Amino acid sequence: MNIKERFIQYVKIDTQSDPNSLSSPSTLKQLDLSKLLVEELKELKATSVVLDQYGVVYAHIPANVEGAKTIGLVAHVDTAGEMSGKNVKPRLINNYQGTDIVLNETKNIVMKVDEFPHLKRVIGQDIIVTDGTTLLGADDKAGVAIIMEVVKYLKEHPEIPHGDIKIAFTPDEEIGRGVENFDVDSFKADFAYTLDGSDMQVLNFENFNAASADVVIKGNSIHPGDAKDKMVNAVLVAMAFNALLPKEDVPHLTEGYQGFNHITHIEGEVEGAKMHYIIRNHDIDKLENQKEDFLRAAAEINTQYGEGTVSLTLKDSYRNMGPLLKANPEALNRVYDTYKRLGIEVVALPIRGGTDGAQLSYKGLLTPNLGTGGYNFHGKYEFVSLSQMERMVQVVVELVTHRE
Repeated sequence: MNIKERFIQYVKIDTQSDPNSLSSPSTLKQLDLSKLLVEELKELKATSVVLDQYGVVYAHIPANVEGAKTIGLVAHVDTAGEMSGKNVKPRLINNYQGTDIVLNETKNIVMKVDEFPHLKRVIGQDIIVTDGTTLLGADDKAGVAIIMEVVKYLKEHPEIPHGDIKIAFTPDEEIGRGVENFDVDSFKADFAYTLDGSDMQVLNFENFNAASADVVIKGNSIHPGDAKDKMVNAVLVAMAFNALLPKEDVPHLTEGYQGFNHITHIEGEVEGAKMHYIIRNHDIDKLENQKEDFLRAAAEINTQYGEGTVSLTLKDSYRNMGPLLKANPEALNRVYDTYKRLGIEVVALPIRGGTDGAQLSYKGLLTPNLGTGGYNFHGKYEFVSLSQMERMVQVVVELVTHRE
């Protein structure tokens, strides 16, 4: 089986996670892929292959030299909830020439170059696209396929010197629970890499600091004919609360290292309303300032409408791994050295989101992220460069190779 066949096999397995589930993994269908990976890892003579009770697959490729670093490779099996991952019909386009791509002629779904300029990056490469009715699942089955191909390559080339290599495939990354049950102590890697990203040149070692805000508004419903000086319309209060937050701190007006407040849910009627926000910033001090904005807004509303009108709950979620990796740069330096030897430019970009690597880093396992050649994740326009996936196998093999 080559990497194309492996990837296509994986994306045809529905592994969507469920944010409303309390079980681990959140959906049993994720285990369909995890169990297949266990079988394949055993066939490739990996050792200590285990699928644990939480849906995490662990495996070990024993060292063949002494004194080498123990390196971990991690990817997630689940796909996002924004679009269906069932009945995925991947299509290979050989030697893509930079034109608009008709994904689904019947439904008139076209991926246009002027709307998706990343397509220019893959001109001349072999790419895999959807049929326009599902996501593709390159996030993160491209990473899974790359790691499995690395395992296969090292089995076929025992002359390549390397230390212990630890493998892990996690569930539920897309709902923020990918490594909540990860056994870092047993994994015993010096550092690790997630393969879960975009262009193969991209190295991610900075992510958002994250918090959330839950806003509950207590209204007072009364017949509108008798509402004068009595009614408190919770829906209007919710609108007033949101208007008190900085208008420029929203996702569609920010990029790069700029943080944002993002309202993801609102529901309500006159008697009561609820809102949920996610709060993000790469700078922890700026995140704290954003949280203060919420506190000030709540105080203002309670002053205007009466104490207890607004109840605000702020909760921290995850932290930026950047400071940890900058203080201990061995894992990063290994990437820069590897890419330099292979003649590939490294582009270090901050992640405008979270990553399993951030949570692993704060568990004691420093874990930056490497690209896989995927683009336009979580929707029908998702695609992956098969050419970049093949190249990333070479990159990772070089990355784990021991050099005196």
